Amino acid sequence: MECRIREATLADLSHLVHHRRAMFEDMGHTDTAALARVDAASEQYFKQALRNGAYKAWLAEDSTGAVLGGGGIVLADWPGFPGEVLAKRAWILNMYTEPGARRRGIAKRLLQVILEWSRTYGLSIVSLHASQAGRPLYESLGFQPTNEMRIKLRRQ
Repeated sequence: MECRIREATLADLSHLVHHRRAMFEDMGHTDTAALARVDAASEQYFKQALRNGAYKAWLAEDSTGAVLGGGGIVLADWPGFPGEVLAKRAWILNMYTEPGARRRGIAKRLLQVILEWSRTYGLSIVSLHASQAGRPLYESLGFQPTNEMRIKLRRQ
């Protein structure tokens, strides 16, 4: 499928928030109140992080300008760790392709753009959390499981 990849701006905020919510819905989250909180927190985060450079995002568009998908990367100040030369840690997130545009290589192209940007920026390591649907794509590009763990501190 022909598409153009471009960097997202604040004018694309509604697409970024939509992608985040739709991604969670696709993973089976159905609590509308919880999803509304995700929307609010995401909008607040994206507004600030796009402005200060802590988040970079890209969108895929068709020839009419319709958004087909998107993805981004969080850049967090982080103390040094083995394998990384920058005092940063980076996570790819918000990878989402609209249902009618799936299985056409859009997510792969977006991911390749994000990885190339990451290399140019000087990052040595990039992480992400993979859904079951996304795991084969990430593995095909060389991503490997890590040792991260999680604990829930309260219910939402």
